[in-house]
Amino acid sequence: MRGDWQQAMVSRRNVLKGAGAAALAGAATPLLAAAAQQQSQPAGNLRGTELKILQWVHFVPQYDKWFDPFVKAWGDANGVKTTVDHINTTDVPATFAAEIAAKKGHDLVEDIAPRANLEPSLVDLTDVVQEANKQFGPQSELSRQWGYNPTTNHFFSFVHGWAPDPGDYRKAMWEKVNLGDGPATYDELLSGGTKIYQDQGVHMGIGMSNEIDSNMAASAMVWSFGGAVQDAHENIVLNSPQTIAAVEYMVKLYKATMTPEVFGWNPASNNQLLIAGRASYILNSISAYRTAQTQQPQIAKDIYFTKALKGPGGVGLVNGHAIMGYMIPNYSKNIKTAKAFLLHLLANYSDACYQSQLYNFPGWPSTAPKLLQEGGWLDNDPFGSQPANKLAILKDADKWTVSVGYPGPTNAIMGDVLGTYVLPRMMGRAAQGQQSPKDSVAQATKECEQIAQKWRKAGLVGGSK
Repeated sequence: MRGDWQQAMVSRRNVLKGAGAAALAGAATPLLAAAAQQQSQPAGNLRGTELKILQWVHFVPQYDKWFDPFVKAWGDANGVKTTVDHINTTDVPATFAAEIAAKKGHDLVEDIAPRANLEPSLVDLTDVVQEANKQFGPQSELSRQWGYNPTTNHFFSFVHGWAPDPGDYRKAMWEKVNLGDGPATYDELLSGGTKIYQDQGVHMGIGMSNEIDSNMAASAMVWSFGGAVQDAHENIVLNSPQTIAAVEYMVKLYKATMTPEVFGWNPASNNQLLIAGRASYILNSISAYRTAQTQQPQIAKDIYFTKALKGPGGVGLVNGHAIMGYMIPNYSKNIKTAKAFLLHLLANYSDACYQSQLYNFPGWPSTAPKLLQEGGWLDNDPFGSQPANKLAILKDADKWTVSVGYPGPTNAIMGDVLGTYVLPRMMGRAAQGQQSPKDSVAQATKECEQIAQKWRKAGLVGGSK
C-alpha cells in the first residue's frame, strides 16, 4: 500500500510532460524557464504540517533564486508551512551537528559531501528511494553509492544530484606550451604548468587546506596514482607506494607551479583565482566558469575543461565535486512531509538542472533528459558558451567519477576522513616540508585507522580490523 507521503506525488506522465515543457521553455528564455512547476496533487494528509529546510548557498546563485519560490509554491498547494535557510557550505556540518545534539531544528538538511558518519541520527530513506525508482526509473549507480550503506542496508542520504569535477584551464596559456586541449595526464599538468609559471608568470590553484576542493583534489590524485584510503572490504590501505608517489608528486607540483596561498584556501578561493586571470588550471566544477561568464566574459571565453587527469598507470579518477544529498534527522516531526517534498523535487528536476545552469546533474537520469541527449544542453549550452558545445566533455563524466569511498562504499569512515580533511593535510605537511611524503602518509594512515576502528565498534562499517 502506498504511504501518505507517496500519495502527494505527481504521476509519471506529468513528470515527463513537465520535463519536455521545461526544455522548450529553456530554449527561449533561459533564466525564466520552468517558472510553472509541476505541482503535486493536493494532499490533505500533509495539511497543517511544516517543512523546514537547511541547505548550502548554491555555487550558482540562480538556483537559490529559483528554489525558494519553488518550495513555497509546493507548500501553498499542499497546506504546508515552509521555511528555507541557506548557509555557507562550510557551516553546514557544524550547524547540523548542533541541531542533532539539541534534537531540534530543520526537517531536511542538504550537504554537498556524504555524511555517513551521521547515520545513527538520520532516518533511513530506503522507502523514498524505492518509490523514486518506481516513478522515475533507476537511480544512477553513482548517486546510489553516495547515499547507501551496504553494512546496514540503509540509505542515509537522498542523493538527488551531483556535479562533475573536471579540470578548468585557460586555453590560451596552455596553447603556448603546445597543450591547447589542456593537460590530459598528471605529467602534462606538471610539465605544462611549470613552463606556464616560468614563462607567463601564472600559477595554478590546487588547494591543500581544510575545505572541500582540497579534499577532492587530494582524493583524485591518490586514486589516479593507484592508491586508496580503503579497499573494497573497508580495510584501510592508504599507506602504500602508490599513495606515497601521489604525495611526492604534489610536493613537486606545489614547488614548481603554486604559491603558499593554497594552504589557507576556502571553497571559493580557486574560483576567484581563475576568474581574476591568475590561474592556469584549477580542479573544480563549472560554477567558476559560470561566474566568469557574468563577471569576466573575456576570461570565460578562454576557460575550457579537461576530464580526470590520468596517473602513471593510465587511469584518471575524481569524486563528484558536489554530491547533493538531503538527510532527514531522527528528531523531525515532519518526516512524511519531507519525503513527499523529495519526490516532488525529482518531478521537477529538469527545472532544477536548468536553473543551476547545468551544475546539477540528476541522480535519477530520466528526470533531466535534455541534459545528456544528443543535441541537448551539454551539446548546445543555453547559457551562452562559446563554442556552444564547450560542456560536451562532461557527457561521460560518470565514467571517470567514482564514489567517495572508492573502491569501497561511501561509509562513516569516509565521512570522518573528509570531515577532518585527512588527505589535504597529508599533502600539505609534505609540501611545506614539515614531514617527508612517507612519514606524512604514515600519519594519515594512523588517523584513518583510528576513525575506522571507532565506526567498526559502532557496527556501521565492515572490514577485518
